[in-house]
Amino acid sequence: MTTIDLSPLYRSSIGFDRLANLLDSAMRGEQSSPGYPPYDIEVVDDNRYAITIAVAGFEEDELNIQVEKNLLTVSARKADKEQKKYLYRGIANRSFERKFNLADYVEVVDAKLTNGLLKINLVREIPEAMKPRTITINGNNGQTLEFRKEA
Repeated sequence: MTTIDLSPLYRSSIGFDRLANLLDSAMRGEQSSPGYPPYDIEVVDDNRYAITIAVAGFEEDELNIQVEKNLLTVSARKADKEQKKYLYRGIANRSFERKFNLADYVEVVDAKLTNGLLKINLVREIPEAMKPRTITINGNNGQTLEFRKEA
């Protein structure tokens, strides 16, 4: 397995501890992660995203969407209501679980199931306290500081 040494980045970065874990899990996940179900990640605009997952054959009550600690999990479990006999079965109705790591301040807005496609809308809402702001420099306003030596 390939390992990446990120220790040089830690010398001048603060608060990016999670980055190493994220890269490590992504590299492990790509080797074992199947391509089912297929999905797209779309950038709608600067702070809006959409994930579209092909979930043909699944009903709304068979799908589950959860968000916990910057991790979006989409899973489905097909309820076998009827036992059918097939000559050929090409439509994959198997259970699945897909996980997506979300950046800080990315929230799930809503989800819609249309024509076998599950679309999950996301938005990045940065709190006002975290947005860039201009700091004014207060000079000494023309006043001079005096140093008095007390006897």
